[in-house]
Amino acid sequence: MTFGSKEEVMINKLITKNLASLLAYSIIGILLFTACENEMKDINAIENIQQEEAVDIYKDVKIIYSDSAIVKAQLTGPELKIYHDTTAGRNNNYEFEKGLQIIFYDADGKETQRIRSDYGLQRAKEGITEFRKNVVINMADGSVIKSEEIFYDENQKIYYNTVPITMDFKDARGSLQATSFKSDTDFRNIQGENMTGFIIPSGESQIPSFGQ
Repeated sequence: MTFGSKEEVMINKLITKNLASLLAYSIIGILLFTACENEMKDINAIENIQQEEAVDIYKDVKIIYSDSAIVKAQLTGPELKIYHDTTAGRNNNYEFEKGLQIIFYDADGKETQRIRSDYGLQRAKEGITEFRKNVVINMADGSVIKSEEIFYDENQKIYYNTVPITMDFKDARGSLQATSFKSDTDFRNIQGENMTGFIIPSGESQIPSFGQ
């Protein structure tokens, strides 16, 4: 067996020493990276907990609205999220990510209309309720309103939107389409933009009633 020269032995020792140092630094780097990564995970976990604490979640919601012991409306939905002041940008919002339905009643307890959508959001501070995705309003007489979004302004007591909407009269006696609309809550005064469609006169009235 033949050994190398002294220079070769020294070079091998130097390479071995450098590899050991590099390996040590690599291990330290990995440990530091792992520590930082774990620390970031802990921070994110804390932030998530804080966010979760700022939201109350309720399942299979049923809310009754009444005035002087008279039921005015009933709201149902599979899930309700209530956001609190600590949640930036969503203060006191009520969110129905999985959809909702509201049934309205008159003083005699008879249903006057119902509205349902795949998504709902009540901005309590603004007094605005948003209905989005497959919004359908069914009137007691069989009239139907359909749109992808409808807003309810609690302060002005009006419905409105800025996207296409379809209004079908009862007994197929008319169908109107508009690019946007505004109406009182009973739909007795409907104002539509760029309205088109058809109506069939009913009795003495040239315009069939809607929702009555």
